[in-house]
Amino acid sequence: MAQAYDANVTTDGGGEPRRGSGAAGRLRRWIGKFRDGMWRRGIITAVLAVLTALVMGFHGALPNRIGNVGSLTETFLPWVGLAIPVLLVIALLRRSATALIALLVPVLVWANFFGGLLSDKHTGGGDLTVLTHNVNADNPDPAGTARDLIASGADVIALEEIAVGQAPSYEHGLKAAYPYHSVQGTVGLWSKYPLTGVRPVDIGLGWVRAMRAAITTPDGKAAVYVAHLPSVRVKFNAGFTAGERDHSADDLGEAIAGEKMPDVILMGDLNGTMNDRALANITSQMRSTQGAAGHGFGFSWPADFPMARIDQILVRGAEPTDSWVLPATDSDHRPVAAKVALSQ
Repeated sequence: MAQAYDANVTTDGGGEPRRGSGAAGRLRRWIGKFRDGMWRRGIITAVLAVLTALVMGFHGALPNRIGNVGSLTETFLPWVGLAIPVLLVIALLRRSATALIALLVPVLVWANFFGGLLSDKHTGGGDLTVLTHNVNADNPDPAGTARDLIASGADVIALEEIAVGQAPSYEHGLKAAYPYHSVQGTVGLWSKYPLTGVRPVDIGLGWVRAMRAAITTPDGKAAVYVAHLPSVRVKFNAGFTAGERDHSADDLGEAIAGEKMPDVILMGDLNGTMNDRALANITSQMRSTQGAAGHGFGFSWPADFPMARIDQILVRGAEPTDSWVLPATDSDHRPVAAKVALSQ
């Protein structure tokens, strides 16, 4: 008797029919895998992947009313991406297709936010090399730190957290290479070029932790600000205590907004990153040299294992051409430097 041909039926070596070779067979196998749990496993992992993406993508929606959790997250925002490889391992161990697909969301968000920092944006050229360093009030070797900074070849050096008893050490150590300098409170500026219009800048603290000066170089002029914003702390019962820092950032931003010179350079320890909304009064009007001309994240603190860039060089008018982080000194911060092209 004749037998009807079925495209979805194959025979094994013994001639017995075996189903599942056509499109219908593949569909049945897919449904079988779903029933076996490949798509249903890892739902929690998938949810965590989406939450990771939401934290990164909508960090501005995190509230600061409770423990400044928004600013705290923004300070270490790139590190939120560490959840991705952890969740990837879990998804692979669980053999979860759902979790693997969901992980594409935080990967794309992280790449959109930080992928551009991984490329080298150095353009070459530039008129002025500037450097900023929080030297640490407890620095055991100010003279050695001064020698390290001179070796950088910078034209202008800004120092923060200069202890009263250590100011003479930095003045003596740097004076041969930098004949023009001024120390205002706990911040100072050393320059190879003349300084004029030097004055302290009030950032609402009751003592001087910021200053302004005009610098005249063979290639142009610029207003240079040096600032050390108040420190922040993470406390168990209070969260991220940054109120004093936030108010000082607003005052500093207002001072810079009123600057008349076209080229402005801000250097200092701002105790905050470019992602931190609390610095918006500053960052909304200035560019980060690291973001514009650097390579990588440029983390500067803590010196032994840098996790955040809280030491900043920001510009307005001037064009960044390079940015980098120097090796550690005896401070708990690393120096950061940049080269800029002046417009005037």
